[in-house]
Amino acid sequence: MTEPTAAEGDDGFKRDLLAVLPHLRAFARGLCGRPDFADDLVQETAIKAWVARDRFTPGTNMRAWTFAILRNHFLSELRRNRHQADYDPDAAERLLTMEADQEAPLHLSDMETALLKLSPERREALLLVGAGGFTYEEAANISDCAIGTMKSRVARARDQLARLLDPDRDTITVEHEKA
Repeated sequence: MTEPTAAEGDDGFKRDLLAVLPHLRAFARGLCGRPDFADDLVQETAIKAWVARDRFTPGTNMRAWTFAILRNHFLSELRRNRHQADYDPDAAERLLTMEADQEAPLHLSDMETALLKLSPERREALLLVGAGGFTYEEAANISDCAIGTMKSRVARARDQLARLLDPDRDTITVEHEKA
């Protein structure tokens, strides 16, 4: 049996990378909540993965590898832009002249809004395990934390998300405990 040529290896890597792009975009969107920034994160992740393709071990989990790249890039961008604010003069002008829009809250789903209220660590954990389908061990490796920490973050994120989506939940629990 002959070794695959570099071109054949690149074709397989490219195919696998393209297959994971929708999952990367969903993860990025969940992390940052902005479609434009999510697209930038995914694009940069794809470039970094392509450049580092010789460090990827064929047969291992491409999704986990690329999710780790995306997460690390996202955290780097947060650190870099911590003291910067986006300013779009056109958007500022539109805000100053915009008519009232009572339907604006309907544009974001309740779930997306609630997700963005979670701490970044909890949101990331929930997205990896809940939406991404990673095991706790895989998610812990991607997030560079212990498995117990990942389990705790997911449990707390689920509880907080449930409370955000159903504010009466705590009241109902307390009433049942008193009875």
